[in-house]
Amino acid sequence: MSLWGRIAQRVPRVRANIGRNQERRRSPKGRIATVLVCVLAGLMITVAAIAARGTDLRSDRGADLRDLIVTQGQRNEELRDQAASLNAEVNSLTDAQPGSIDLTQVTAAEENASLVPVTGPGVRVTLTDAPNDVKPAGVDDDALVVHQQDIQAVVNALWAGGAEAMTIQGQRVISTTGIKCVGNTVVLHGIPYAPPYVIEAIGDQEGLMAGLDDSRAVQIYRQYVDAYGLGYSAEKRDALELPGYSGQVGLRHARQG
Repeated sequence: MSLWGRIAQRVPRVRANIGRNQERRRSPKGRIATVLVCVLAGLMITVAAIAARGTDLRSDRGADLRDLIVTQGQRNEELRDQAASLNAEVNSLTDAQPGSIDLTQVTAAEENASLVPVTGPGVRVTLTDAPNDVKPAGVDDDALVVHQQDIQAVVNALWAGGAEAMTIQGQRVISTTGIKCVGNTVVLHGIPYAPPYVIEAIGDQEGLMAGLDDSRAVQIYRQYVDAYGLGYSAEKRDALELPGYSGQVGLRHARQG
């Protein structure tokens, strides 16, 4: 038999096989399975829509964290004011208590712990971010803002210059004070602050200014001030009024070095 004859005999078989495959794909079981899958998918979509109730199932966790920080900061401020009021009441009752108890040592301890307000001459340092319109080519945005290490550099320089008492953003600095960066804010004693950052220190003015000038870390920050427009000012003040620290002073954890 010729080649064309053999091909002609196989064509009907191929067509028959195609027809049988189509019949198998269109069988009742296949149709039922397809319907069940569609019904199940629709049910899942409906349940998800009801559970979401129009809300975003993938909410912005960063925004939630910022809101939590602000809310907790406000709560900390309220608790701090409440603690200050209670301390004032305790002091008033103690002063009114008759007796011959010598409170000199207690008063000295409170002064050393920065728990009482102080007044005197000193220096005020202000740090600010670069202006929003400053966008140097090839410079990361982190180089244009004030960081916790910049504030810490000023604090250390003032202590080295002989500071007797200090505040950051109006909060008294004590031995356990920590400065932390959270996003574009600085958290101090649980309260977030935005720039400008104001650090005030009471002490010998010449010594305080010399401490700032001699600090290598402050010198590096001032290079960024000159290059990118960050803010820095240090001015003498004849009379600074620093409040006493009103938060918790007890240590919760300690580790032997």
